[in-house]
Amino acid sequence: MNSRFGKLPWLWLSLLVFVLDQVSKLHFEGALQLHQQIEILPGLFSWTLAYNTGAAFSFLAGESGWQRWLFALIAIAVSSVLVVWLKRLQPSETWLAIALALVLGGAVGNLFDRVAYGHVIDFILVHWQDRWFFPAFNLADSAITVGAIMLALDMFISKKSGETAHD
Repeated sequence: MNSRFGKLPWLWLSLLVFVLDQVSKLHFEGALQLHQQIEILPGLFSWTLAYNTGAAFSFLAGESGWQRWLFALIAIAVSSVLVVWLKRLQPSETWLAIALALVLGGAVGNLFDRVAYGHVIDFILVHWQDRWFFPAFNLADSAITVGAIMLALDMFISKKSGETAHD
């Protein structure tokens, strides 16, 4: 891979995350009514349709609408930083490139929803019986979470060994 472009070719993974996220959201929006639940694993896992006008865990969801544009601007800024970071990676930093590409794909997926619809479409619901419910989420959120865990592991491994985590 040409070092002039760093790890930008990993943007294909960001595009894949974005496409899978959008296709899944459109599917569930067409298949379910708002807040309808279809249990897949009884007492543990359901499909549902929820709209989140806030950020993670519906933070600021009850506000009048200004948060839509704040979160969109944050997502644009973060996405820009991630692209520059990808471009500056060394050929040996594939683990980091995958992590950044996952976060970028998820951020762009949720950004698209926020700008196009005014809310993020969520459809995955993890719960314990009818007693505990994790906030509904989507594939973009999952990609962001996996990417963030990979980034944290990279930082932990780098700090411990004095080198970055490599392939």
